[in-house]
Amino acid sequence: MATATKVAAAPTETPARPGPRRGRPLRWLPLAPATVMLLLFLGGPIAYCVYIAFTNMQLTGASSTDFVGLDNFRRAFGDDDFRNAVVLTLVFTLLSSLVGQNTLGLALAALMQRASRPVRTLTGSIVIAAWVVPEIVAGFLLYAFFRREGTLNALLDWLGLPSQNWLYTLPILAVSFANVWRGTAFSMLVYSAALSEIPKEITEAAEVDGAGGLGRFWHITLPMIRRSIGTNLMLNTLQTLSVFGLIWAMTRGGPGNRSQTLPVFMYDQAFNKSLIGYGTAVALLLLLVGAAFSVVYLRLMKEEV
Repeated sequence: MATATKVAAAPTETPARPGPRRGRPLRWLPLAPATVMLLLFLGGPIAYCVYIAFTNMQLTGASSTDFVGLDNFRRAFGDDDFRNAVVLTLVFTLLSSLVGQNTLGLALAALMQRASRPVRTLTGSIVIAAWVVPEIVAGFLLYAFFRREGTLNALLDWLGLPSQNWLYTLPILAVSFANVWRGTAFSMLVYSAALSEIPKEITEAAEVDGAGGLGRFWHITLPMIRRSIGTNLMLNTLQTLSVFGLIWAMTRGGPGNRSQTLPVFMYDQAFNKSLIGYGTAVALLLLLVGAAFSVVYLRLMKEEV
C-alpha cells in the first residue's frame, strides 16, 4: 500500500516595503565642490562675456561702458570684413578639417594597418611629432616653409619649377595646409583605434566572396566606423574653428584680410582696435557657429544608429 507523502508548503513571507532613502541627498555631496568650481571659473566668465557683448566696452578712449543691446551684432552682420571672415573660416574649416585632416588621417590609418611594424613606428612618430609641437612653433615652422625665400621655393627652384610667394598669393591655402600638417595625427589615432576593432573574420569573408579592396573599404569598413568618423569630424571642426596662433604666426590674417578667419578678426577688433564689446560679440557668433556644426553632426550620428 502506497504511503501518501505530504509536502509541507513553505510559508510565504511578505516582502517588507523599502523605507525612505534618507541618505539620498548625501550622494551628490562629493560633486558639490566640482560643481561650484565649474560655475565659478567656467560659467562666470561665460556669463560676463555675454554681458560684455551687449555693451560698448573699449580698452581705451571711453570713460564709461553703456549697454547697447543688439548694436554689436547688427554691426557685425553689416560689416564686410566680418562677412569675409565668415567665408574664410568656412573655407579654412572645409579644406583643413573636413577634407584634409579627416581624409589624410583615415588614409594613413588604413595604410599603417597593412604596413610592417618598423614602418608603422616611423610613420606614427613623424605624424605625432607634428601634433605635439606647440601651435605657435608650428606656425613659425610653416612660415619658414612657405615664405618667399623658404624651403618650398628652394625645392621648386632646384627642380626647375616656378616658385612664388605662397603667403601672398595663396594665404588661405597655405594656412590650411599648415593646419592639416599639424592636426592629422589626431584623426590618424582615432581611425587606427576604430579600424583595429573591426573583426578580421568579416573582411576575410568578404575577400573570399570576391570583394575587392575598394569594395571592402566602402561597403564594410566605412559603415562599421561611421560613429568614429562622426566623432572625429565634430572634434576636428570645433578645434579648427578656434585656430588662432597658427594663422597669426604665419600671416596675421593678411595680406590685407585674405586669411583673416573669425578668431583673427575677433582679436583684431578687440585688442588692436580696442573694441572689446564688438570683439566679444563676434566671439559669441563664433560660438554659435561651432554649436551649429555640433548639432548637425550629432543629428547625423543619431540617424545612423
